[in-house]
Amino acid sequence: MSENQKENVQWFPGHMAKTRRKIKESLPLVDAVTELRDARIPVSSTNPELNELIENKPKIILLNKCDLADEKTTLEWISYYKKQGIPALAVDCRSGKGLNMYQKTINELLKDKIQSNKDKGMAGKALRIMVVGIPNTGKSSFINRMAKNGKAKVEDRAGVTRHNQWFVIGSGIELLDTPGVLWPKFEDPEVGYRLAFTGGIKDTILDIETLSMKLLDILSKDYPERLTERYKVTDFQDMESFELLEYIGRKRGMLISGGEIDTERAAIMLFDELRAGKLGRITFEKPEVLL
Repeated sequence: MSENQKENVQWFPGHMAKTRRKIKESLPLVDAVTELRDARIPVSSTNPELNELIENKPKIILLNKCDLADEKTTLEWISYYKKQGIPALAVDCRSGKGLNMYQKTINELLKDKIQSNKDKGMAGKALRIMVVGIPNTGKSSFINRMAKNGKAKVEDRAGVTRHNQWFVIGSGIELLDTPGVLWPKFEDPEVGYRLAFTGGIKDTILDIETLSMKLLDILSKDYPERLTERYKVTDFQDMESFELLEYIGRKRGMLISGGEIDTERAAIMLFDELRAGKLGRITFEKPEVLL
């Protein structure tokens, strides 16, 4: 990777400081935090500063886009988070899959708070949950999906920071859309690759052919059967990643003048098929990376 590419991958918007401040200001208003992550890259799709930002607030993790992730690995992640004392759900916010367990999980997470409210004569007081997530993890899809099941958006309230948006989703739960957006931090270049694989950041940040070779290295090692099924490759173990990209391009008839293979077009097609789920359910990070 060139120095220029490294700088782009590690780009970190300056307004993150404003986002941090807004989250800190809003924390006293909520009882818990819901964080959206991409089920295919649960580590790379979070901001490592979040735990420090939310301090001791109870948290639930939603592993979104679970329909595109390796189901077995998603269950391993849920088990891992459970051992950390954090409930996690496998969900797909566009279809609503898994979200039927959200309310029950929140009630269990905040059972002490619910009991405390009862003891104070405030039974039925709404539980307020802040929703956070880096771009493209599905925060807006989650809020829109849940809000459809409940009531309309609640107007800004006196004493509440301007532009905070509250949504009543029914059954005594209100969601606070995060003021501002958390951005990922690219301290490890591999994080940039994984975010690019899943469409979390634009392909143009990295050379598409270089990115596709990184992807093919991983697929050859972890999901070789998917390459065989999709592209009829049988002897790719002895191929370099660029040779494999050429092979796929040739299989799909992506030829240009002189019989050369249009590897850029092949790379674009590879990512289109990956993100559409045509290569099957694939996860790029396993809990072992944190152990």
